[in-house]
Amino acid sequence: MKLSADLTSNKLIHAKGFLFLFLGLLSVGILLFESPHFRTVLLLGITIWSFCRFYYYLFYVLDRYLGREKRFAGVCDALGYLFRAKGDSK
Repeated sequence: MKLSADLTSNKLIHAKGFLFLFLGLLSVGILLFESPHFRTVLLLGITIWSFCRFYYYLFYVLDRYLGREKRFAGVCDALGYLFRAKGDSK
């Protein structure tokens, strides 16, 4: 299996998702252990929410509402599209 190939196994896709969940919970736990303040919890919550909304914008809003037929391969592809589109309008 090539590293650049798409993941097709349902078990591996679920394992990858739960690994991301584990890493996120581990990092939140370490951050709150290091700085157990309400301000830390609030800023962490705002940060996570903001990045989730940006991710939604990149992969749903751009695809559905801006009429792009080709799907994005990843975050870098979506950001590249945004920067290329901005440069093309000049």
